[in-house]
Amino acid sequence: MLPSLQIPYREHSHGFWGEQSSTLNWCEEDYSITYYCAEAVNTLTNVVFMYLGVKGIRNVLAYRHSSVFILAFLGYMVVGLGSMAFHTSLKYSMQLADELPMIYTVCIMAYAAFSYKRSPVMRALIAVALAGLACFITVYYLYAKDPVFHQVAYGILTLSATCRGFFVMERDLAPVLEKRVPSEAPQLMREIRTLAVTGIVMFLGGFFLWNLDNIFCHHLILARNQIKLPWAVVLEGHGWWHILTGLAYHMIIWRVWLNRCLDGSEKEYMLDWKPLRSVPQVVPRPSAADKTRQTQKKIQ
Repeated sequence: MLPSLQIPYREHSHGFWGEQSSTLNWCEEDYSITYYCAEAVNTLTNVVFMYLGVKGIRNVLAYRHSSVFILAFLGYMVVGLGSMAFHTSLKYSMQLADELPMIYTVCIMAYAAFSYKRSPVMRALIAVALAGLACFITVYYLYAKDPVFHQVAYGILTLSATCRGFFVMERDLAPVLEKRVPSEAPQLMREIRTLAVTGIVMFLGGFFLWNLDNIFCHHLILARNQIKLPWAVVLEGHGWWHILTGLAYHMIIWRVWLNRCLDGSEKEYMLDWKPLRSVPQVVPRPSAADKTRQTQKKIQ
């Protein structure tokens, strides 16, 4: 039995922003919810980027993590803002504001992955190489206007940065922790691996739902129009892509925690995270005085 609350979609497909000029459109029917937003669900699901981006920047500043992560979180937020503008208007210029920052942000993460513990000269060379690669992708994409090229380039960059992180984690960090903190090393490695795998699974889960949305779009549209609002929004696969890739924020925190452990800061910092129940963050460990105060509060 369907829920009693059922609000029908709008019957008109035109809206405030006029004709579509983007090279892509998604399974959410245009202006089906409101006259002022082409794809309301795909727009609103980007709010996760805003919330987590602000949270990430505040933590970097408060806990003095590497400044490269300020750029990473800013890029992460710009991706969300660009995506909101794209799905609101379906204009080509806003499509670029969505897609190109994805390339730039993953290049920042690639810099964090490949430049760590390198000499100043090597870090500069890596920065120049990645900047040049980002420029090449931008120019070629503006010329070719091929979304598949953008998606492949983004996928390769993301895979490269992730594989580099895993390589460093297993080759460098695991043996160092075994020597430095032998009693804590198994737990530390387990949590850092779990964090990375969680981020990857969320990203791939979002990608899977996005593709289901593309493949079964016709059937999903029929089902949504039968179920009606607000319940039908759960069948918006591209919206789930936004939410799950937004939660791939775990991958940025993984890199923050990896850097802290490689620096030997695991005694001063800790990963504050309950898998699937909270958003991860790398925070200072409570001092002995803080622990005493917390114990006294519990007793009282």
